[in-house]
Amino acid sequence: MNFFKTFKHDTWVKPYIKRYKGLLLTALFLGLMTSFCAAALMFTSGYTIDKAATHPVNILLIYVPILLTRAFGIGRPVFKYIERLKSHNWVLRVTSDLRTRLYKTLESDASFFNEHHKTGDIMGLLSEDISHLQNLYLRTIFPSVISYLLSIIAAIALGTFNPSFGFFVFLLLFIEVFIVPLVSVSIESARRAYQKEVKSDLYVQLTDNILGADDWIVSGRKTDFQNLTTQNVKNLDQSKAKSKAFRRNRDFGLQLVFVAIVVCFLIFTNFTMTNNQEQANFVSAVVLAIFPLSDTIIPVSQGFEEWPLYKDSIIRLNTLKPVKSNLPTQVDLKPDDFESLELKHVSFEYDVDSPVLIKDFSQKVTKGEKLALLGPSGIGKTTILQLILGDLSPQKGQVKVNDLDVAQIQDNREKIFSVLNQQPFLFNTTLLNNVRLGNEKRTDSEVKKAIERVGLKDLIESLPDKYNTIVGENGSRFSGGEQERIALARILLQDAPVVLLDEPTVGLDPITENNLLATIFDVLQDKTIIWITHHLQGVNHVDHIIFMNSDQIEMQGNPKELYQTNAHFKELYKMDQGL
Repeated sequence: MNFFKTFKHDTWVKPYIKRYKGLLLTALFLGLMTSFCAAALMFTSGYTIDKAATHPVNILLIYVPILLTRAFGIGRPVFKYIERLKSHNWVLRVTSDLRTRLYKTLESDASFFNEHHKTGDIMGLLSEDISHLQNLYLRTIFPSVISYLLSIIAAIALGTFNPSFGFFVFLLLFIEVFIVPLVSVSIESARRAYQKEVKSDLYVQLTDNILGADDWIVSGRKTDFQNLTTQNVKNLDQSKAKSKAFRRNRDFGLQLVFVAIVVCFLIFTNFTMTNNQEQANFVSAVVLAIFPLSDTIIPVSQGFEEWPLYKDSIIRLNTLKPVKSNLPTQVDLKPDDFESLELKHVSFEYDVDSPVLIKDFSQKVTKGEKLALLGPSGIGKTTILQLILGDLSPQKGQVKVNDLDVAQIQDNREKIFSVLNQQPFLFNTTLLNNVRLGNEKRTDSEVKKAIERVGLKDLIESLPDKYNTIVGENGSRFSGGEQERIALARILLQDAPVVLLDEPTVGLDPITENNLLATIFDVLQDKTIIWITHHLQGVNHVDHIIFMNSDQIEMQGNPKELYQTNAHFKELYKMDQGL
């Protein structure tokens, strides 16, 4: 009942079985032919041996069995190989569709998903659930269907000779392919669920620990860090050991039942097939034909045993619902057509229980203008950047690019906006590849030119591998300032008219910060810049500065004019410069 209930409203398994049903039926047919050839091979081999032992008058009397033995001997691996190709092709097609669908589902509302799931949960979802569905097909559906078909075919075939014996063998096969698998599920269900829960906890713990590794080290609690997951790992290993012992004992029991089937066949053939020499030649052939079927029938219990894992994955995947896009008709705005960016009476709050973060904020930035937003943490500076990008939508007001709502250019917004934030991510590949991420169509010479413009040419050319230097995991080969320059080179290749700077110099020493800011504003002098910063270092590079305080603008204007006319600004500037 639980099995059918799980699939009642399923949209992650049944639709794909129907979509590729032709390939699935082909794989199942090939699986049956593999088992048939394996049984037929043993049958013809046994018959040939028995027939040869009767000293035939002419060798031609066993020529046909010899040919059949060779044919089935070749047919078994050939059918097996083709079946593997077809079944894995089917599974890979299905799982490819599933992974694409999962990505689109998560990507459609990534911010919502992160609010309701931990990072470790996301890792578990991506790493295990689709793999579980893949195993559901390969280790449960295929073996079970083929085993059921073989059991039915065998029972019918035997029933034509002796209905009573056919029914008795069917009962023994029923124990093998149905009763024992159900017992396996009932015994292992709770244990598997526990293992999955422990593993999920480990994902969450390891994610938290790795992201917070520096804090553990600084606090001097290295031992605690190492031992934090020890108990969970120990519990998981103990549970897996119990499952392994159960599996070993169960498979031994299945072998015993299969031995009982073989014994029954020995008795049956000796009673019914020894009336004359010709019939006696079939005794060993019939009994030997049974043995290869064990390779098909016994694995069914293993597939059933893992059903609780598959069930949990199917239920969790079916709870994921893509968020329908509410975007208006999209407009392909050309970068050269950009003229202005305007926030008109924008108000924003994250939810009804939170205070209004941004209230009636208005500002217009024209092409080529440089704007700096300053203020204490938590007042919404970064939120303004998210509103400009269209990642967030204001409850009131509008964000306009030229005369278009920013929501109208989301399909191609990378043509208009580029972002340089506090911690640009660098991939563990070459420097050229990392910079080319800004525009994959650019040539090596154009990438090198961008690297030169951000002031890294001498450093890179002094390295042994030069531009093919591997940057290391998350850019570990380079310092913080150098990583920002590499990300800046990406922006140069992207060549979007509006650049959003989200405190790119946080954590840098004053000298490095000054040099980086000078480089940024030098190479981006023809761009429109909106810069989030926490202090006044480098504000001489901008045309307009806004001081935000709580939900209102405290002061704004040209920094040079403010220095001359606003005593408060002059005081803040001197304090920031240490004067």
